[in-house]
Amino acid sequence: MKKYFGDRKFIYAVLVVAIPIMLQNLITTSVNLVDSLMVGQLGDGAIGGVAAVNRYFLILNGGLFGLTSAVSVFLAQFYGARNEDKMKESFRFCILASYVVILPFFIIALLFPEAILSFFTKDANLIVSGTQYLRIACYTFLPLGVSMSISSAMRCIGETKIPLVVSAISVLINTFFNYCLIFGHFGMPCLGVSGAALATMIARVIEMCILLLVLKMNHFPFATRVEELFHIDGTLARQIALKAAPLSMNEILWSGGNATILKFYGTRGGVVLSGNAICGTFTDIFYTLFSGMGVATTVMVSQPLGANKLDEAKQNGYQMLGVASVLSLILSVFMALTIYVVPILYTSASLEVLTIARSMLLVQAVCFVIYTLNIQTFNVLRSGGDAKSTLILDSGFMWGFTIPVLCILAYFTNINIYLLFALGRGTELVKLLLSIILLKKERWVMNLTEMN
Repeated sequence: MKKYFGDRKFIYAVLVVAIPIMLQNLITTSVNLVDSLMVGQLGDGAIGGVAAVNRYFLILNGGLFGLTSAVSVFLAQFYGARNEDKMKESFRFCILASYVVILPFFIIALLFPEAILSFFTKDANLIVSGTQYLRIACYTFLPLGVSMSISSAMRCIGETKIPLVVSAISVLINTFFNYCLIFGHFGMPCLGVSGAALATMIARVIEMCILLLVLKMNHFPFATRVEELFHIDGTLARQIALKAAPLSMNEILWSGGNATILKFYGTRGGVVLSGNAICGTFTDIFYTLFSGMGVATTVMVSQPLGANKLDEAKQNGYQMLGVASVLSLILSVFMALTIYVVPILYTSASLEVLTIARSMLLVQAVCFVIYTLNIQTFNVLRSGGDAKSTLILDSGFMWGFTIPVLCILAYFTNINIYLLFALGRGTELVKLLLSIILLKKERWVMNLTEMN
């Protein structure tokens, strides 16, 4: 058992890193649940419209996640090598590159909100609601680059409590202003979906300010002064860019692929987007809980690699898969049980929307173990900087296999949404076979700090 799951000391070390991240992600996702519930009181059109906008947001978040994940590998390895100068330069690169990713998304959302919504649906109600939300919510992109860079850098050196507390504060602020601005409580205007967007923007700005204040008041080895923001060694910048660009592009393509898949599901009617939004609200809780394993993998694999302990890093990588499999089994059971909660919380949704949401939840629960094992394999590959394999495994597989299959099924068959959704999630089984092959090649077992 120790061979596959590690000893108690190993499991404890994983949980010390993973649990705070799981709690932070649970808090963050809980606010999405609150948003969904509050917006859900405005009807099916509001649910579907905001859900379509969130798919656009996820493309940006995916790009930032890929970027910060790549930089985290360098930060963690330089931390393992005790090289503070390179940590600072890596952090500077992360902030600057974040806005290279953010600005195009912000400009497009600001100028062409209707076009973005029209990509997902032709339902006029969904487009109107989504456009109202997007015109304000796009401003939340601007503080996001700083917040994600700081939080990611803290986590990769093992500081998980501060991002957790800051996220909790942000969630409370977001929830309070949601309640006030969506429905017009405490003397504030009743703004509907626009109020939900404004509440999120307020929370994001405060979150960024708190993180900057914490960074200024404490000593972190990656912290840098504003005037030194552009002081980055060219060789290191190129090296990080070569790793970050494929990972960031991979996440953008993967998130864009998910948005395209949502468009395929939308061919079965606007109610499908609303049902999928409710399903996603619950499944995201479990996916973000599992995402704590990604940060734990960075610590347990990248840091030993940076310290040139290659055998230890390799052993840790395989043992992380064992721990992940047990966690995913537990989470899948709880995910299946949420079908009984949906009709209780979404009393304003139509019966058709609720039926679609519950059916999708069951399919997601069945496929969850396979899906998360693929994610964990990706985490291991990424921790060693194997960008080529991560690109093949993630967005490469999605655009090369999953999307063509779903496109044919959506536009050239008459199968219902239930079978279409099940076949789409079932492609993860094929992907798992590819994951095992790429992992066994062990291209991820490399020390990036020796390449400087």
